Amino acid sequence: MAWTSNNLTLRSLLLLTLLLLCIQNPVQAQEIKYTKPSWFFGVAGGANFNFYRGSTHQLNSSLTPPVTFHDGDGVGLYLAPLIEFHKPDTRWGFMFQAGYDSRKGSFDQVISPCDCPADLSTDLSYVTVEPSVRFAPFKSNFYLYGGPRLAFNMDKSFKYSLGINPAYPNQEPTPSVEGDFDAIDQTLISMQIGAGYDIPLSSQSHKIQFVLSPFVAFHPYFGQNPRSVETWNLTTVRAGVALKFGQGSEIVVTEAVELQVQFSVYAPKNIPGERSVRETFPLRNYVFYDLGSNQIPSRYKLLQKDQVKDFNEDQIAATAVVNPSGRSARQMTVYYNVINILGDRMVKNPSTSITLVGSSEKGSEDGALMAESIKTHLVNVFEINAARITTKGQLKPNIPSEQPGGTKELELLREGDRRVSIESNSPELLMEFQSGPDAPLRPLEFTAVQEAPIDSYVTVDATGSGEAYSSWSLETTDPAGQMKTFGPYTQEQVSIPGKNIMGTRAEGDYKVKMIGQTKSGKIAVKETTAHMVLWTPSKTDEGLRYSIIFEFNKSKAIAMYDKYLTEVVTPKIPQDGVVIIHGHTDIIGEESYNLNLSLDRANEVKNIMEKALSQAGRKDVKFEVHGFGEDESASPFENKFPEERFYNRTVIIDIIPAAK
Repeated sequence: MAWTSNNLTLRSLLLLTLLLLCIQNPVQAQEIKYTKPSWFFGVAGGANFNFYRGSTHQLNSSLTPPVTFHDGDGVGLYLAPLIEFHKPDTRWGFMFQAGYDSRKGSFDQVISPCDCPADLSTDLSYVTVEPSVRFAPFKSNFYLYGGPRLAFNMDKSFKYSLGINPAYPNQEPTPSVEGDFDAIDQTLISMQIGAGYDIPLSSQSHKIQFVLSPFVAFHPYFGQNPRSVETWNLTTVRAGVALKFGQGSEIVVTEAVELQVQFSVYAPKNIPGERSVRETFPLRNYVFYDLGSNQIPSRYKLLQKDQVKDFNEDQIAATAVVNPSGRSARQMTVYYNVINILGDRMVKNPSTSITLVGSSEKGSEDGALMAESIKTHLVNVFEINAARITTKGQLKPNIPSEQPGGTKELELLREGDRRVSIESNSPELLMEFQSGPDAPLRPLEFTAVQEAPIDSYVTVDATGSGEAYSSWSLETTDPAGQMKTFGPYTQEQVSIPGKNIMGTRAEGDYKVKMIGQTKSGKIAVKETTAHMVLWTPSKTDEGLRYSIIFEFNKSKAIAMYDKYLTEVVTPKIPQDGVVIIHGHTDIIGEESYNLNLSLDRANEVKNIMEKALSQAGRKDVKFEVHGFGEDESASPFENKFPEERFYNRTVIIDIIPAAK
């Protein structure tokens, strides 16, 4: 009894120790998994639905019935071992089957000259060898296959029966005759095509995985004439199922647990006030035309002759309100006055001259008409001497969007290439430090109320999610219980405008839930809370904003911007200032590519400015770099018109003074 009591105590202590170890070490949960197999072995079985056409008369040298047989049909057995290779989540592979292939059937009954019914059936069968190419068009379980069929004759037997004339029912029936066809081809070369669908019977937690594959195949009559004489041929439709098994390789899936993904939410205090920004707004030297028209589009603002004397480009700028957290229709209003701004500047600078170059997919003649439409407006409305304006046409712009061999989103690219370029060597019209035909027009400067800058965004940090999750989403719940979802995301840090989360609510405590999908398909959930305040500008905080415009698909800053960034923008950074650089793209191209492109553009600008600061001996400036790609919730403009898409190919530089 004493020994038994001690034994129970030891067992209890051991069990308690194990429980404590399990509680104290929830760092990683490992589960043995196996890859999907690439090689499969198994057996396929099914039915051949055989259809006879043509004719056969002489069965062999010793038997020629008095009638000719034509159509017929039958069902035979198909049974074959198989080998199959295809890597998981790929399109191409191959299959190989070799086995028993019955093409048995019966010809339709015919009436002999004695008014007696005649019947003919056969147990025709082969050993078939069928190598096939396997193609999964959607990288899914559905696949197509096709290839040659080599058939070696096994059985060529027949059974011929001649019945009695119904008018003489007492006649003795003629005995059936059994034999083998002569002139049977021993080898046939034909083809087969088919489709199948793989149904997994085992999970990836098993090393040996089984798959059931229903399939159907079509064997046309090409090459399937059984005999070297007469015209008998056959077509076969095969339906069946294959049972396959393969062996996966062991992998270790580490599930995302509490200590692997660090989830936090940073919501700036966003003290209410007012921030103003002095914006230097670039003027693209392009006027974009609608496809099929050589007239100036109606979205461009064109003055009447009696309005010219009252026009002032500074007044246009004063009406523009900057909204960098979303799209700015009013900024585009400034741009849509580009022809009026050009005319006003040429009136004030009578020594200036320009060349208008129209680019049209219809050819140089149509391009010249586009250029002439702007010249006519400048001459008739602004009374500019026609000799100061040269026009010409060409097929493509100097820096085209549509590249040779391109096949995607061609209509958007062609809209961007159908334009008139404003070229000039007059410095009064051009951007500072820049010259030549590709130089942009001098930008406009104006002060406007800035709404929701990048540094006011709610930042979600999910360090480690790139390894643990295939993707993750956010779910926010406001104090009233209203829920919003964001994502899915694959990056480890995400910035979201507070307005997108809060709407019109000024502030409140929010529940934030991160929902991650592990790479094994499981769901992991993390929760936190954050007090959020909707950003409003600060009256004592004034910033500067500059923009760099990039050409299509270019990540290197245009060479002429280097001097501008170095000698104009960088010296404006105050002591201990913060520079927030955010890159954007238009919607043309793959989303992941555009995300990387926008970040490359932003870093290119940062590198130029850092170099200029270093040469000036300054190390007091803090940089923040963001790449938003084509994200339309953060893009400066819409993407409906080509001019909007061109302005979205930008890097925006916000210079923020040091906090007081």
